[in-house]
Amino acid sequence: MNQPLWFDEVYEDNSRLGLKVKRILFEGRSQFQQIDVLDTAAYGRVLAIDKIFMTSERDEHFYHEMIVHPALTTAENIKRVLVIGGGDGGTVREVLSYPDVEHVTMVEIDRKVVEISKQFLPSIGTAWDDPRLNIQFRDGIDYAKNPASPLFDVILLDGCDPVGPAKGLFSQAFYEGCARLLTKGGVFALQSESPFLMQHIFLEIQQTLSRIFTHALPYFGSVPIYNSGIWSWTYASQSTTPHEPDMDRVRLQEARCKYYNRDIHRAAFAMPNDLKKLLTG
Repeated sequence: MNQPLWFDEVYEDNSRLGLKVKRILFEGRSQFQQIDVLDTAAYGRVLAIDKIFMTSERDEHFYHEMIVHPALTTAENIKRVLVIGGGDGGTVREVLSYPDVEHVTMVEIDRKVVEISKQFLPSIGTAWDDPRLNIQFRDGIDYAKNPASPLFDVILLDGCDPVGPAKGLFSQAFYEGCARLLTKGGVFALQSESPFLMQHIFLEIQQTLSRIFTHALPYFGSVPIYNSGIWSWTYASQSTTPHEPDMDRVRLQEARCKYYNRDIHRAAFAMPNDLKKLLTG
């Protein structure tokens, strides 16, 4: 009898999350990283990069809705949006659901991730043909070093963990570059790792952003496919806060989202006591 095939993500040789695989749809290397697409029993099709689960058909909305909508419902303007990373297409899909968005620049270092996602994860990336989307295959770190004209109303960093080509996306110099690319009233939002399993990285991100932005506020939610369950994102701005969203924009998303709504928006910014103590010293 054939043994079932399992794919495991191992974090620092201390924890493991395994998925039963029905079929391997793609496995190979790009110029930058290992890419796998798996058809799994529990999560449907799953994208893994360097043996780390990135997203799945079944739970992608938890992540993509939360990286996008707290920023897009509260930024002063949302005409021009920059997405760094996000090669599976879920983040730009959510951004382009706003009719007020006029232009999205997506900067993705790995063309292969986009090509594979288009082929094997079409239910996640559904906005590739939107005429408002401009994809640039280049290094987001280098992109942030050069002032853009015009600037962006919202910048979303949808990057991998801070290893390999994504390591520089977590540096103070990169965050300062993003701050320079923002309009007045603009918002920078990013995934900021697990506050439980990757707490040291989470805290470093908060401390670094707080040195650059007037407001740097983490928010939390569940992403089932991620090893620790709980996940964080961070909202940063010089003048805007997430506490008073544009209700017309919120209602638009409540009508279409699987997860995000006004109550989730409000609750996500509640800070657990242990993290409060760590962040305030």
